[in-house]
Amino acid sequence: MMQMGGTPILVLSQNTNRESGRKVQVQNVLAAKAVSDVIRTCLGPRAMLKMLLDPMGGVVMTNDGNAILREITAQHPAAKTMIEISRTQDEEVGDGTTSVIVLAGELLHKSLPFLEENTHPTVIINGYRLALEDAINILHTEVSAPIDVDNSEEMLNIIMGCLRTKVMGSWGEKACQIALDAVKTVQCEVNGRAEIDIKRYAKVEKIPGGTIEDSRVLNGVMLNKDVVHSKMRRYIKNPRIMLLDCNLEYKKGESQTEIEVSREEDFTKILQLEEKYIQDICADIIKLKPDVVFTEKGVSDLAQHYLVKANITAVRRVRKTDNNRIARACGATVVNRVDELKEEDIGTKAGLFKIEKIGDEYFCFVVECESPKACTILLRGASKDILASVERSLQDAMCVARNVFLDPYLVPGGGAVEMAVSQRLMEKSKSITGITQKPYAAVAAALEVIPRTIIQNCGGDVIRSLTALRAKHATAGNISWGIDGATGQLVDMKNYGVWEPLAVKLQTYKTAVETAIMLLRIDDILSGIKKKEDAPQISHSQEPSEESMKE
Repeated sequence: MMQMGGTPILVLSQNTNRESGRKVQVQNVLAAKAVSDVIRTCLGPRAMLKMLLDPMGGVVMTNDGNAILREITAQHPAAKTMIEISRTQDEEVGDGTTSVIVLAGELLHKSLPFLEENTHPTVIINGYRLALEDAINILHTEVSAPIDVDNSEEMLNIIMGCLRTKVMGSWGEKACQIALDAVKTVQCEVNGRAEIDIKRYAKVEKIPGGTIEDSRVLNGVMLNKDVVHSKMRRYIKNPRIMLLDCNLEYKKGESQTEIEVSREEDFTKILQLEEKYIQDICADIIKLKPDVVFTEKGVSDLAQHYLVKANITAVRRVRKTDNNRIARACGATVVNRVDELKEEDIGTKAGLFKIEKIGDEYFCFVVECESPKACTILLRGASKDILASVERSLQDAMCVARNVFLDPYLVPGGGAVEMAVSQRLMEKSKSITGITQKPYAAVAAALEVIPRTIIQNCGGDVIRSLTALRAKHATAGNISWGIDGATGQLVDMKNYGVWEPLAVKLQTYKTAVETAIMLLRIDDILSGIKKKEDAPQISHSQEPSEESMKE
């Protein structure tokens, strides 16, 4: 503060601005760390469960990081960013949602000493970026090992190893077999490259009742639909299937359409036109002699009459996604206009069409397909809660299988890969000169959070086990040694049989480091919320409350 001629003048120095930015960065780090601490106990086979209470009063118990964070409402922007990266990880590779949050939180925590020493965030970011590049290179060249995807036994072991952290019970092996069969079914080649779209073409149908052992993968498609007319056939072998995306009823006018009829003959003429239109549509369908017609729209009573006379079964109001699955399974083409139907649009690769009643509902099956590139996974279980838990585990299993098929390389699990990469980065940091050396070494130290957390969650001796693991990795040839998540003992993952897909680890490291970098680059939080009706105000949120960070 300076005073000239009795008027005080406020002088803002560069140090003041930097101090303000440092406070925001520290608060961001603390908010991100609070989110990380929430799900830290959900890592590893001995992970604790979280009980989630939804607004409708339902209760879900899970240790899936993404499922937990989806239900958390955070006020702080940095906490929201952490929750978002879990969702990104889940959409990209379907696994590692807990690991990415724990690692990102630890990377930010390791940056706190540098921020308190007034180290510029750009220096920390440069060290983190350099360490990420080297970590990716180490994963590709030194740690990963190729896998034969045609060996079903090895594939099942890999999927089982990745799902040991889930609450699977005795049906874990069954779930892994189902996931492997489903991924093999939907795998296809598009424009010379492999494509496995499990989200679109591997549909999970949950039907309460029966036992989990009754669950299976159908080599075709199942819909929660019945035929539109009671006299239509419900069991057809080798059906000719037609798929439509149009109405089999008279086209109705828009909301403002009005017709004024002054004579009775005119009304009769309108009815005749409608009947003629329906008759022509059905004639175009009947001339190709299909056995089953699926349409995404409605089927009028008159159209049902003509189709029943021609001994054709119809199913209406099928979802577009289900229609696309049927098209892939039986080789049909979805047609928008019946007058453009051709013989090659008919699907003939399905072996059986049938309607079955399961519980109180009717289900339509198009199964026994020759080479279906789409499938339905039929899940049975005692209750909806059990089925929801099974479905979450099954989705993770399918993602693991897909990742291995697309990128057939594995890395050892149980924290072995993190310790191996950490040890190599720590060695390389000694040869780095300049101010980026310490942030580079901080990334190496942060990677140890994964094995440390696994030891903590199974009740082991953290200091002794972690020191022994460091000593193992300091010796050449022990790259696959990690932590047995059940006992906390050191084991060789090659013999123990716990492996993880390389694609998941790459995505975890990239997402965690990039998120840490992004949050470190923020030096102010501005709010554009209007506080008065006449003029918008911009307020600085320098120090969020502790409640907003942990909410």
